[in-house]
Amino acid sequence: MITNFRTRAFLFCFVPFAILLGSSFLTIQRFVEATVRDGLHNSLRESQETLAAIHARSNLQNSRFLKVAGENTALKAGMQLLIAYPQRDAARRTVEDQLRDLGDRMGFDFMLVSAPDGSPLVGVVREEGAATGSRGQLVPLNTGILYRSDAGLRVINGRTFQMASVPVDQNDENIGFLSVGEYFDIRDLTTPVVLVRDGKVIETNLPRMPFDELERALGNCKDQSECDLHLRGSNWISLRMQSYGGGYVLLSLENVDAATSPIQSRLHRIFLSLSVACALIIFLCSIASSTSIVKPIAAIVAHLRNAAHTGVLPELETQSSAIVEIRELAEIYNRAASSVRAAGENLEAAYLEFVGSLASALDARDGYTSGHTKRVSLLSCAVASALHLNSEDIERIRVGALLHDIGKIGISDRILLKTGRLTDSEFALVKQHPVVGRRILEGVQGLAPFLAAVEFHHENWDGSGYPKGLSGEKTPIDARIIHVTDAYDAMTTDRSYRSRMTHEQAVSELVKYSGIQFDPRIVEIFLNLPEEIFRSNASEFEFLALVETSAAEEVSA
Repeated sequence: MITNFRTRAFLFCFVPFAILLGSSFLTIQRFVEATVRDGLHNSLRESQETLAAIHARSNLQNSRFLKVAGENTALKAGMQLLIAYPQRDAARRTVEDQLRDLGDRMGFDFMLVSAPDGSPLVGVVREEGAATGSRGQLVPLNTGILYRSDAGLRVINGRTFQMASVPVDQNDENIGFLSVGEYFDIRDLTTPVVLVRDGKVIETNLPRMPFDELERALGNCKDQSECDLHLRGSNWISLRMQSYGGGYVLLSLENVDAATSPIQSRLHRIFLSLSVACALIIFLCSIASSTSIVKPIAAIVAHLRNAAHTGVLPELETQSSAIVEIRELAEIYNRAASSVRAAGENLEAAYLEFVGSLASALDARDGYTSGHTKRVSLLSCAVASALHLNSEDIERIRVGALLHDIGKIGISDRILLKTGRLTDSEFALVKQHPVVGRRILEGVQGLAPFLAAVEFHHENWDGSGYPKGLSGEKTPIDARIIHVTDAYDAMTTDRSYRSRMTHEQAVSELVKYSGIQFDPRIVEIFLNLPEEIFRSNASEFEFLALVETSAAEEVSA
């Protein structure tokens, strides 16, 4: 029995409903996850702002302490004595005692005196307290393990210190530097954090977390303020909290899966029950629909697939389907195939007529440039033939030359036909015509091979041209050839603002600017064209015959 396709489609209309239902569940789940993720981002940003405020207050306080310590008269005297007698232990112990006294009074865990060139001289560092929460004593530091650094952090004997420095001056003369530091213990932070330097993990408060595993997880987060990463099977968010200079960066971490797990667990149970029911319905509908719909159109699909491989669109044999729409589809396809064949035969002729119309439209705007595009096209073909390019390249250059000034359609006649010298603003508008030309043509698929000639025919060999400032062979060969022939024809024809040059004068200008504006090789080829080409008033076919004869003679020679 012949049935209407709409009737069969109606029987399975609930399938889109099932798909819509599943999509709604997925959208809700993703919305919940996105909401939780945004909340985590906001929480991390708040932690970052809090930590930044704490550091700002700490830096302000340290700067005040440093100024006081740097003006300590006894310390200055000790530094001068140490610089004068660097080998004396008494001088070293004197400065160590002064540093220890200052450190105990001001609460610093690290103090260091450096020479004017930055090399460490004497320092003290606080020992770790024996009891939890206690502070150890400041003891002499082996300066041989130190290195000159302007970083805000230093790692000394496995402990990290936050540093600050101040110059010490005596009578407007620098006698060295005083550096102070406080123990930087990230284990006191409640938020999971990791301290890295140039991609290497220095310290973290994550329990039982190997540094190499953290480094691998953070490998894709370089130079990113926020980053998603995968760590031990869980999704995490990383946020840059503080940068200390010298490559040290403090990153905060948050486990996204742990935060979303309770909500996801409840959603998964609901979705699982509904998904099983929907999947069963969709499975049964798929079997019925594939039998009823796919089989009648299988022949048409196979035919189209074969046409895609061969590039030929033959007609289908008469379909004996029970579905009215399938039979109509086959008939419409056959009519379309016939139309496509007829259209293909007319396409090339229409395309060539279109190119000719565009070129004629250009020449019709200005009596001075009448025939300009045709002459440039013929001369460009002559150069391309002399370069022994293949016939496809020559045809592409021929059409590209016909279209090279198509962008001038968008320029006002007031500017284009102006008899006097153009102002800077007017010349800037004229310089836009290559880009305008490309925009005009790029919407037509058949004109894509000629876009380079239209857009770049005013690029100079030394990169001083426009619109992109291409130089040398970065400019396509089509545009380099047209640049030379366009300039020659412009110089040897009358324009509204000047009289024509002689052939010899134009050739002299091409030679003068060879290697500056023009490709030297193209100029050389152009100048070696037969003189008959420049003097010929023959038709286009006679001109091309003359070019082919010249090229053949050159090859035989």
